[in-house]
Amino acid sequence: MQDFLKSVAKVMGLVSTLALWLAGLGLVLMTTIVFAQVFVRYVLNDSIVWSEPLAVILMGWFIFLGAAVGIREGNHLSFDVLILFIPEKLKNLFFSLSDIVVVAFGFGMTWYGSELMLAGWHIKIPSLGFSDAVNFMPLVGGGVLMMLFSLERLARRAAGLPTARFAETSIED
Repeated sequence: MQDFLKSVAKVMGLVSTLALWLAGLGLVLMTTIVFAQVFVRYVLNDSIVWSEPLAVILMGWFIFLGAAVGIREGNHLSFDVLILFIPEKLKNLFFSLSDIVVVAFGFGMTWYGSELMLAGWHIKIPSLGFSDAVNFMPLVGGGVLMMLFSLERLARRAAGLPTARFAETSIED
């Protein structure tokens, strides 16, 4: 079982790295788009009509992808303060409880984000020319990754393998 989970950790590590790179790329693109809009608006006295909606979509992607990676790395959504005061024997229970709550939260993001995405599928964003559903895709993608990464953490803990906590060493070790 541990060998299987180590293989899964390698795949999840690749997914996490890809998500982090995409989030970084989204941040750079959003920054570039906003800078271009400010330049065009105040220097050329014109406007890029598609800059704001595209920047918001990119922001959604890098926020939710980054949050999911933060969960996998043990840097996001946890019992940070409480963990310092409880006995060592209870810490894994609280880490597992935290991961279960994050799975439920990720499921809610995926479920309700999918409903919003489907509801907006037929609506077009005028300045971009594509479906309003893209505004909710980051919510769904981030929710799925949060569930996957939290389930991976639960499985590793159940098998006696380490999980990343508070930016400790990588879990692929």
